[in-house]
Amino acid sequence: MGAIIPGYGQIYNRKYWKLPIVYGGFLGCAYAISWNGTMYSDYKKAYRDIIDNDPTTNSFMDILPEGYTIESLGGMSQYTKTLQTKQNTYRRYRDLSIVITVALYAITLVDAYVDAQLFDFDISPDLTMHVTPALLEYGTQNQNRAFALQLTIDL
Repeated sequence: MGAIIPGYGQIYNRKYWKLPIVYGGFLGCAYAISWNGTMYSDYKKAYRDIIDNDPTTNSFMDILPEGYTIESLGGMSQYTKTLQTKQNTYRRYRDLSIVITVALYAITLVDAYVDAQLFDFDISPDLTMHVTPALLEYGTQNQNRAFALQLTIDL
């Protein structure tokens, strides 16, 4: 169920304290994907508008910081390079945010699986180990014998 509903494995294992971490991580990743995706599409549109030489498309002017002009940022060619660099940067950040979201999803699945497997694992301090000699018999009709040490762990 944890593969279908994120965080369900933590609920099933009664590790409720992990839920804010899981859902906070997913909300943060969703916000990062959304914000970087919006910035990427804004810079992509501005870059396409600045290189198409059409005077009616000027969304690149909306991206200019307040109080700046294209000339104060180094001219049209420098501003074009800046828009292209920002477009590539936000695309990289968007893609990295998606990869981090998938990794977080995998970590929550592994965490729930390991926690479920170790649920009844005995961690009491009274685990003991006994070393005793043993006589091993092997072969047909137990003709061959060997001495060995036998290790047993009492739970």
